[in-house]
Amino acid sequence: MDLLEVKALRVLYGKAIALNGLSMTLKPKEMVGVVGPNGAGKTTLLRAISALVPAEGEIFFQGERIDHHPPHDMVRLGIIHCPERRQLFVDFTVAENLEMGAFLRKDKAKTRDDQSFIYSLFPVLQERKNQLAGTLSGGEQQMLAIGRALMSSPKLLMLDEPSMGLSPLIKSVLVEGVKNIWKTGLAVLIVEQDASLTLNLTERVYILEHGRVGLEGNSRDLMNNEEVKRVYFQLG
Repeated sequence: MDLLEVKALRVLYGKAIALNGLSMTLKPKEMVGVVGPNGAGKTTLLRAISALVPAEGEIFFQGERIDHHPPHDMVRLGIIHCPERRQLFVDFTVAENLEMGAFLRKDKAKTRDDQSFIYSLFPVLQERKNQLAGTLSGGEQQMLAIGRALMSSPKLLMLDEPSMGLSPLIKSVLVEGVKNIWKTGLAVLIVEQDASLTLNLTERVYILEHGRVGLEGNSRDLMNNEEVKRVYFQLG
């Protein structure tokens, strides 16, 4: 059974069509990428799954239809959205931001274990755990945003443009962190403009065009297809 299934999703912003009949799936423990230019509907897709924008169509999670649930139910179900531009509590410390990610949890021992895991993924966060989030660098803030999302103990982690505005060195640190998160068995849906990063990181990729899926396939196959690279990624 698919972990996530999206059927004929349609989202309007006024008269503008952001998503136009988009369908996709994601299996348990799978890492899937969604790429496309600005305005293709990538962020809207995540916001629709999280119930942050009204949408037509159907969304199923672990076989349950969820498209009429409110946003707070998504957290309870285990769908955790790490948003574009981080949206941290800038006047809270690193440790306090991580604690906020776990506000629904009662399993204190496992919560402590998860915090230790996050510090092992991104050691700089432990070094700066008493520092205000607003004083961190952009890369450190992105690490903290991912860490805060993990503290919710997700079944599906959705990352929106995690590499935006970051240097190649910091991107590589984040990529290794995301790989290690995925190796724990967590399903990951990652939205990115960086096509090369996404193809190297994921198992499958959906390429969006004007709110629809233009192409979908195995990341390795797409990476080695010269025509696909030229037409969709301008890499050839």
